[in-house]
Amino acid sequence: MTSSTNPDFQKRLHWSLFSLRLGVFIVMLMWTLDKFVNPGHSARILEGFYGISGANEVVAYILGTLQMVLILAFMAGIKKRITYGLIFVLHGLSTLSSYNQYIDGFNNLLFFAAWPMWAACFALYLLRDQDVKFTVK
Repeated sequence: MTSSTNPDFQKRLHWSLFSLRLGVFIVMLMWTLDKFVNPGHSARILEGFYGISGANEVVAYILGTLQMVLILAFMAGIKKRITYGLIFVLHGLSTLSSYNQYIDGFNNLLFFAAWPMWAACFALYLLRDQDVKFTVK
């Protein structure tokens, strides 16, 4: 019996992928809620990391709403190719836009946590068809 047909392997794989999806969701949820709780912070991030100035609370609320829809669909496993792909791309943009923080790494250690999360997003995208625990069929 190969590992891919082994029921114990499948069970462990499904739980592992669910735990990755839940972990990514929790981080993305906090980033999303921050857009509603502290919209000024979002404006500073848009300007400081993405070079987008002039964003106001309305922009933060719109981005937060769109992001909330995306992360809820991601958590539910809806349209995985699209939602998992968007999560991977958006987190990748966030990770890469922080390049200045990596130059002064020892004063910005928390930014390095973005890399394993980006790897988790990539693994989820590649294994999206196997990620079936607690997803919408």
